[in-house]
Amino acid sequence: MAERIEISSIKVEDESFQNNVTRAVDALRDGRLIIAPAEHAYVFVADAFNHGAVKKMHILRGDALGVSAQVIVGDVKTATGVTNEFGPTITSICEKFWPGLLTVNIAPAQGLVWDLGDARSLDEIAIRVPSADFLRAVAKSAGPLAIASASRAGQTAKRKGSLFPALDADYAFFFDNDELPEGPVSTVISVKSDGVTLKRVGAISLADLRTVTPNIAVPA
Repeated sequence: MAERIEISSIKVEDESFQNNVTRAVDALRDGRLIIAPAEHAYVFVADAFNHGAVKKMHILRGDALGVSAQVIVGDVKTATGVTNEFGPTITSICEKFWPGLLTVNIAPAQGLVWDLGDARSLDEIAIRVPSADFLRAVAKSAGPLAIASASRAGQTAKRKGSLFPALDADYAFFFDNDELPEGPVSTVISVKSDGVTLKRVGAISLADLRTVTPNIAVPA
């Protein structure tokens, strides 16, 4: 049976915060799913390297074949270890805007034994470091995480803990941070060997990005 754990009143420096991070990490390493708060929505979370857990997450959501989960990491250093094309420019961008709502589409490092739902057919992954304290702490301890909105595919993301598309037996813990605030989507950039391209404007503007480097392409 899934356990609901209230974390809204727990501070990062509290001992109970780390205790709950440990519980989450243990569940993920056992191949279980958890539900945790991101910035503006609750998300399913799986160990990115556990094929069965990631597949179950996609089944619960009703995702079409080939849909890929997003990757969450705890810091820039971890991102550089699981991706290619992480040169000085993208490192500077990420150091400025992570943790935060910047998603980077980038080639994964060769030899990674994961399947994010795309049967390892995609030439890039979507990765970021969240500003949500609990989710980021779990990623720092557990390593790369696969996440997807804790809602059915195509439905509105859930900002409060009710009516998730899962049975209690489908996940280990729901870490409840009360109703999450509304907010913007993440800004998405694509990084390839020939440069950086803005794919979607969200919380971070093109002008903000160009404070780091002017060399950001915008599709016509």
